[in-house]
Amino acid sequence: MPRPVFFISDGTGITAETIGHSLLTQFPGVEFQTRRIAFVDNAEKAREAVAQIYAAGLEMKKKPIVVNTVVDSQLTAILAESGAFMMDVFAPFIAPLEQELETLHQPRVGQAHGMVDFAAYEARINATNYALTHDDGIDLDYGEADLILVGVSRSGKTPTCLYLALHYGVKAANYPLTEEDLENDEMPRRLQAHRRKLFGLTIDPVRLQQIRTERKPNSRYATIEQCRKEVAIAEALFRNQQLPHLSTTHTSIEEIASKILAQFGIEKHMY
Repeated sequence: MPRPVFFISDGTGITAETIGHSLLTQFPGVEFQTRRIAFVDNAEKAREAVAQIYAAGLEMKKKPIVVNTVVDSQLTAILAESGAFMMDVFAPFIAPLEQELETLHQPRVGQAHGMVDFAAYEARINATNYALTHDDGIDLDYGEADLILVGVSRSGKTPTCLYLALHYGVKAANYPLTEEDLENDEMPRRLQAHRRKLFGLTIDPVRLQQIRTERKPNSRYATIEQCRKEVAIAEALFRNQQLPHLSTTHTSIEEIASKILAQFGIEKHMY
C-alpha cells in the first residue's frame, strides 16, 4: 500500500504541495498517495481534515505524512491530533527570522498566492490573454512579445507559453513550423524581423508520434515517418540559424520555462 501524504494549507495549498512534491521526489523507491486539502482556516475544517487523515491511515495501514503550511498554531495543534507525521513548513524558520529581523511575525493567510499586488496580477492576466491570441500563429503581430517559441506542431509550445504567462507574466507567442516553412532553409519571413526573440523547441519523434496519435489517429500527420522528417528538418534549421533550442521530451514545463528565461536574461519572480 502507498504511504498517504496530505498537503494542508489555510490558503490555496500551492506552497505545501510544491515543497512536499520536491521532498517526496527524493525517495523514488517509495510509493505515495497524495492529497491536497486547501483553505483549512478554522477549527471545523481542521477537524474534517483530521478525519480524512486518520481514515487514510487506517485504510492503508501506514502512518500518514502531513506537509503543513497553516499559520495558526491552534489549527496546527488540531491537525496533529490525527497522529500523522507532521512537517510544518514555516515553523523551523519563523523564530530564527524573528531573531534576525528583531521583530515578531504577524500570521497572515493567503499572502503567498493571493491578489496582493494588483499590478502584477493584471500583468499575468494580460500575458495570458496575449499567449492565447498569439497561439499557433493566430496573430502574427509580435511587436509586444517578450519571446516567440518556434517548433513543429505538438512540441510543447502552447503549454510553455501559458506557463510563462501565468507564473511570470511573460508575453510569449508561438509559431508552428508548417511543412511549407520546413521546405526552406531559413526562418519564415514573418519571423525574421523578430529573430532576437526566437527560441526553438524540439522533441523526440517517437514521443511526438504518441502525442499526435492521441490528437489525430490514423493520419499522415501522426505517422512516425512524418514526425521524424519534421523534427530532423526543424533541428537542422535551428542549428543552421544558430537559434537557441532545447528538447522537451524529458524536460518538465517548469524546467523549460526556467531555461528560456535564463537564455533571454528575463528576471521575473514566480508568482
